[in-house]
Amino acid sequence: MRFLDSAKIFVCSGAGGGGGVSFRREKFIPRGGPDGGNGGRGGSVYVRAVDNLNTLIDYRYRQHFRAGTGETGKGGNRHGKKGHNVTLEVPLGTQIFDEDGIKMLHDLTEAGSEALLLPGERGGRGNAMFKSATNQAPRYAEKGGEAKEAYLWLKLKLLADIGLIGMPNAGKSSLLNTLTMAKSKVGDYPFTTLYPSLGVLRLPSRDCILADIPGLIAGAHEGKGLGHRFLGHVERCSVVVHLLDVSEENLVAHYRTVRHELKAYSLELLTKPESVWLSKCDYLDTELLDELEATLNAEGIAIAGRVSSVAGGGTQALINWLTQYYHTQTEMSA
Repeated sequence: MRFLDSAKIFVCSGAGGGGGVSFRREKFIPRGGPDGGNGGRGGSVYVRAVDNLNTLIDYRYRQHFRAGTGETGKGGNRHGKKGHNVTLEVPLGTQIFDEDGIKMLHDLTEAGSEALLLPGERGGRGNAMFKSATNQAPRYAEKGGEAKEAYLWLKLKLLADIGLIGMPNAGKSSLLNTLTMAKSKVGDYPFTTLYPSLGVLRLPSRDCILADIPGLIAGAHEGKGLGHRFLGHVERCSVVVHLLDVSEENLVAHYRTVRHELKAYSLELLTKPESVWLSKCDYLDTELLDELEATLNAEGIAIAGRVSSVAGGGTQALINWLTQYYHTQTEMSA
């Protein structure tokens, strides 16, 4: 299934049914009087967050949603039937914006949570409602409310506990596959990962969702590369694991480039807890890794550990670090 994290939709509430114009006509009842019922209320448009979706791809193929119109009132004081509601199902973490994409209307972060996008319009009153001492036979009824329309934006920010960030080909997808049951695509060329991938990491105390964020390059916040489209997903993560590929040169510049892009997108991203790890450590021997780590530490970049997804080294150390991190967070919130 293809990943899509943004979609523009058109929604329309149901118009109210018109009131009925009718008079009671029965044998032996010469003055039955008006008995037109009220029109039914139009259907409403809702949105609901569900936990079995992780993409908005369904809204690429269908963008228009209309609720049902209320039925017209009938004789015998029978009210019209209410129009059917429409409920859009979206992944957890979906935000709803108005047409300009700036004002956020709803943020759905819990499974089963619902939001009303457009309410159904009221039904019109039938002629029985207009009967009075001075007007005992009204021959008119009220029209139902007119349908309302709106264009809205759906924007998805994945709900992940841990975000894997770094330059392209830093080993994020390989690490995700090693730690979880995910099957993210892996290749030896830039931008192998075109869309965020999710996996579940089972820690002793809890299950965590890992998100593999596509690689960031200089100028990502301005639209260069792919990462600018997915920087928003980092906002949902409680902690980020920053991978530095030891097979590349000038890791200090790589680290600062990624941090600069996070800052340029949102200052809030810089406040998130970060753990920096050397990846692909099977490329270098221990002595060279020690020298590299010393250089990075001298530049103020604290290295939490070393991992190699191919050889499997260091993955348990990373799991232990995450376990301790969440244990500390639990104690602080208690």
